[in-house]
Amino acid sequence: MTFRKLAAFLLTVVLFIWAFPAQAGYYPPPLSYSNAELKAKDFSGQILQVAEFSNANMELANFEGADLKGAILSASVMTNANLHGADLTNAMVDQVKLNGADLSDAVLVESILLRTIFDGVNIAGADFTDAILDGAQINELCIKASGVNSKTGIATRESLGCR
Repeated sequence: MTFRKLAAFLLTVVLFIWAFPAQAGYYPPPLSYSNAELKAKDFSGQILQVAEFSNANMELANFEGADLKGAILSASVMTNANLHGADLTNAMVDQVKLNGADLSDAVLVESILLRTIFDGVNIAGADFTDAILDGAQINELCIKASGVNSKTGIATRESLGCR
């Protein structure tokens, strides 16, 4: 192969790669619902990985079975929200008002939950393994902790380090 043919071939390959990028590693940009009014919105079963819901009103929203891995829910209102069976692994759930929310069977592994309010929440079967919580939150949650998570097989009390 001559130099000219090799150069033409390489140029063709480069142009092809530039014109048709590989689709296997491409993911659409994360969804952003920051500062949104999402009261009673139904997100059940949806894939919402790394979506941003910061400062949003999600009172009565339904996230049952949703994939919220890596999502940002910071400083939001989720009063009476349904998060039953939701996967919040590595999520930022800090400064969130979860009053009356259903977190039963939710996966909150390695989530950040500092300054989140858990008044009246249902955490039966929730997995908090390696989640970041302060001591007062852990004490409050241990009072109502029960059950085993159906996906991870981890007991809620064990995941919280309750005595």
